[in-house]
Amino acid sequence: MLGRVAIATALSALGLLACGGPPDQNYPSEPVTLVDTSLGAGDLFDIRVYRNEELSASYSVNAEGTISFPLIGEVVVAGKTPEQVESEIRTRLADGYLVDPQVSILVTEYRSKKISIFGQVQKPGTLGYVDGMTIVEAISRAGGFTGMASKNSVKVTRIAGDDKKRFTIPVEAIGQGQAANFFIRPGDIVFVPERLF
Repeated sequence: MLGRVAIATALSALGLLACGGPPDQNYPSEPVTLVDTSLGAGDLFDIRVYRNEELSASYSVNAEGTISFPLIGEVVVAGKTPEQVESEIRTRLADGYLVDPQVSILVTEYRSKKISIFGQVQKPGTLGYVDGMTIVEAISRAGGFTGMASKNSVKVTRIAGDDKKRFTIPVEAIGQGQAANFFIRPGDIVFVPERLF
């Protein structure tokens, strides 16, 4: 009995009982390079035309996969990468509208690329992917943890073809700078379990 008390005391002193065990560091902690950057319906992005602020604005891809751009009209963007859309807009603006236009696109949210988050978060459901999204950001976008969340035992399931991987992520420890960050991929399924006590 004394042995159990001593072990529990030691674990408590290390802060491991409160977080459900030591953080699992066996997960990738490098930023994710998005392989498929093609745009789809609902995606949000900014278009900037250098020295032409009146042409610079934020856009959302409509259900038909297009946007309406000043001077040149409808631009089909669905299925194209940001670089391909940049090139098309640059070419069309240069055709009688601007001399050597400099166009850049920054995707702010891939709503066509989803992640799922459920369990002990305030707003479970699906979220649009943001390039470079971390597990902390994903949970924040889902409204944060509930009071019953096991914050250091968050499960992430990642499926790529026939390959399925599962990770246990110590989110609270990450937020406190005690563990390496975890970067989300499109298609990830995040589950926040309920704490046991």
